[in-house]
Amino acid sequence: MASSKRQSAKENQVEEVKTLTGPALKYEEEHFVDSEKPVWNYSLFSDEDITNFKNGTFYNGHEKFGSHALEVLNTPGFYFSVWAPNATKVSVIGDFNEWNEKRHPLFVRLDKSGIWEGFVPHVNEAETYKYYIKGYRGAKLKKADPYGQYCELRPGTASKTWISKHQWQDELWMKKRKKNNALNAPWSVYEVHLGSWMRPVKTDEESYNSYIQLKEHLVPYVKKMGFTHVELMPVTEFPFDGSWGYQGTGYFAATSRFGTPDDFKELVDAFHQEDIGVILDWVPSHFPYDAHGLFMFDGTHTYEYGDMQKGYHPDWNSYIFNYERSEVRSFLISSARFWLDKFHIDGLRVDAVNSILRLDFSRKEGEWKPNKFGGNGNLEAIEFMKQFNETVYRDFPDVQTIAEDASDWPKISRPTTEDGIGFGMKWMMGWMHDTLDYFKMDPLMRKFHQDKFSFSMMYYYDENFMLPLSHDEVVHGKSPMIYKMQGDEWQKFANLRLLYTYMFTHPGAKHLFMGNEFAQTTEWNYKSELDWELLQFDCHQMMQDCVKDLNHLYTKEKALHELQFDVTGFEWVNLDNRQESIIAYLRKGKNKKKDMLVILNMTPVVRRDWKLQIKGKPVWKEVFNSDSKKYWGTGDVFNPEPLVTLVDKKAQIYEINVHLPALAAVVLQQSV
Repeated sequence: MASSKRQSAKENQVEEVKTLTGPALKYEEEHFVDSEKPVWNYSLFSDEDITNFKNGTFYNGHEKFGSHALEVLNTPGFYFSVWAPNATKVSVIGDFNEWNEKRHPLFVRLDKSGIWEGFVPHVNEAETYKYYIKGYRGAKLKKADPYGQYCELRPGTASKTWISKHQWQDELWMKKRKKNNALNAPWSVYEVHLGSWMRPVKTDEESYNSYIQLKEHLVPYVKKMGFTHVELMPVTEFPFDGSWGYQGTGYFAATSRFGTPDDFKELVDAFHQEDIGVILDWVPSHFPYDAHGLFMFDGTHTYEYGDMQKGYHPDWNSYIFNYERSEVRSFLISSARFWLDKFHIDGLRVDAVNSILRLDFSRKEGEWKPNKFGGNGNLEAIEFMKQFNETVYRDFPDVQTIAEDASDWPKISRPTTEDGIGFGMKWMMGWMHDTLDYFKMDPLMRKFHQDKFSFSMMYYYDENFMLPLSHDEVVHGKSPMIYKMQGDEWQKFANLRLLYTYMFTHPGAKHLFMGNEFAQTTEWNYKSELDWELLQFDCHQMMQDCVKDLNHLYTKEKALHELQFDVTGFEWVNLDNRQESIIAYLRKGKNKKKDMLVILNMTPVVRRDWKLQIKGKPVWKEVFNSDSKKYWGTGDVFNPEPLVTLVDKKAQIYEINVHLPALAAVVLQQSV
């Protein structure tokens, strides 16, 4: 296992073809004497590797499994290895042998590891290949490489040999990313579906910007908008566009829809050079039943549970990894480490965590079996999640793992040493649902539902929360964000600006799906692109400006992020004005002279000379007003110099007199 220091020392080296000669070889001599032998019996695995693989602790599987360019006895070619424990025969088939399964049979190891391997001379880079597997009960299968690092463009399903030549240019980012990715740093995440963010031809689903084109267009846009991180919906290879990448077949391959693996590295590199972190959606919960994929890999349930009460997802018509199997755990954690190591990824957002942890997820009574203690927890899956997080934070202490989890499972983002699952952050789905329900209400009815709005802070400190307004909220008839808002056109935009200000000033990391930042008017459609033409209209252009300014306010002012997961970073100031639906709270950093006071007016009624009392804060200035003309607001109600009066000298209580625009947020900062 390479330490993080050893990894960093290799970061800028080109991935070179290995040259192996003499005593480093492990082979049966006769396979090298006859130069016409099609496959040489050769292994990259050490005895320690095999032991770790069998124990579920082989975390650099991508360095040994799959295809790897080698030069053996001055002969170039590729080494292939695959795990197929119930196979009776495995061979490599591809363009280089006319897909003939008899030409290049692999050797099975004698240590009962189930690994088949061999060196095939004269195979070139970017050759397509699969494994021909004669499996259980004579099943004849043609499978893509589970550890393959490059794939054919769909509808092709073969793997491709690959040699990386990318030279990283992100040294400055890598040196400071521990600070940039820390929990006390600003986290404003822009969620992107690469295929539909922007297309060369708007409505042509086969028209893609490449990774290199995205480098030229997406990176400067994210930078301009002030987001600190970008989250990419799954780029791990997947066959069906309609799955959005969540039904993956290539756990080590960046999808070839947009270019080569090195092209993707160049995109990540470009983000880092602009001080933007990159988060990948990673899906260790399930996989599809495509014939070339992991399902029934060697004619048996190799990667998935054999018991379909545990091994089948009824919601997604997919199959669940067998977390009890050591080799499967090694496979999945190797995948996670691969992206963090080889692609310098800054975080993994783990999809569908609740479905991993629970045996009864989407199952009715009688459709699932309790664990040995009678509970609904999948015990080996729980241990796998802990093992995954422990390994990631041990080897990459400067990244974060983020759980997409809507359940009340405790301690998702607490360390395993505290009996937690070990994630760095968790999506705050309760906040999202309550907030959207509140903003969908007639503003004049909000006074009856203020508890729903303020409820998030009752449980906020149970976890390290990220506030998500994700892709799931703008598809399948849920409507785009702007049409979730109440009122006429002006009120809808005012409500949305108010919501976004609330999100950016609420404790926790921020998460916004593409298109939300300029009030997209249609639901997200993966077959098209965002409605960029809307930016010709002031209301949309100015909404985009509002989000940009909120990003800059959040990242600039430490009071809004420095203590975002600490109980000392937030304080309710006024929750008593239910009738007027006005809410006020403080956001605080370590420098108490830079506190931020946030006042939200949730009704379309202007409140002039509105008063609230606050302790020990004598001077305030307005630093943000969502009703500003530059955001398509009225601009009529603002606070150039809020009037502050001392009302209790001994207790240091001051009264602030402010003007509150309709359906707007005002942010004041203590001024020394």
